[in-house]
Amino acid sequence: MNSLDLRGIFPPIATPFIDGNLALEKLGSNISRWSKTGIKGIVVLGSNGEAAYLSESEKRELMQAAISVSPKNIFVIAGTGCESTSETIRLTNDCAKLGAKAALVIPPHFFGAKMNDKALYSHYRKTADEATIPLLLYNVPKFVHLALTPDLVSRLSEHPNIIGIKDSSGDVSLIGEYLRRSAEGFNVLVGTAGALFGGIALGCPGGILALANIAPEACIKILERTQAGDYEAARSLQIRMIPVDKAVTAAYGVAGLKAALDLVGYFGGEVRSPLLPLEEHEKKTLAAILRKAELIHED
Repeated sequence: MNSLDLRGIFPPIATPFIDGNLALEKLGSNISRWSKTGIKGIVVLGSNGEAAYLSESEKRELMQAAISVSPKNIFVIAGTGCESTSETIRLTNDCAKLGAKAALVIPPHFFGAKMNDKALYSHYRKTADEATIPLLLYNVPKFVHLALTPDLVSRLSEHPNIIGIKDSSGDVSLIGEYLRRSAEGFNVLVGTAGALFGGIALGCPGGILALANIAPEACIKILERTQAGDYEAARSLQIRMIPVDKAVTAAYGVAGLKAALDLVGYFGGEVRSPLLPLEEHEKKTLAAILRKAELIHED
């Protein structure tokens, strides 16, 4: 198995837009600030990056810009999953040429009823065979309406170019099954901050977390305190962050994440249509949640 050190916290970064266009200067300022927080790396072109709404040329432009402004110690992962195997391979290798260290591959799901274990195994195996960088599987049933089963992940974990999985199910028992049944050295990364404490306690080396866009230091502290056995400190901070995580994922989605970025001093900006921005009353509710979590303070 290819060996990469994935211990740590990775925000799947938001894509900044101004007037509907990529705002690469804002991307650079965000990455500069994130890189000073202690994160291990970033994921570009992920779900929170609105990758589904980017053209092929925009994906490559964004990836090139992100890599060019990222310090050498920041590990850049590219979201490269497409509906066809051939396009997934093509985008993965294009991102590799630009400097991505690994690829996060969401499963194809348009023909979801046909995406059984056999089809998904074939897709991921062919992609891994042809990819010039290692792959991370991506279990995100809330978006794709299918799940990567422990049996499938166990089989794929034996492939030398498949080095891990991001699990965004929020199901700690499923994380445990992935850990129990996967090959030695296979990285199971927590994919939702609500499961961070539990996942790290079970042995996950890190996480790819939407919450880390706005509270990277808190995510890092939960990780480090849990690994150090200081469970009370980790548990307390985990509980404080749960309402924030829910607000920027399940409740308000990408629009909420971007509004929160603006509130904590990063650039969030607009979402891309057909997504809609938060209503004013939703922004006020979000701000109150952030204040209670001590991420922002009263003026």
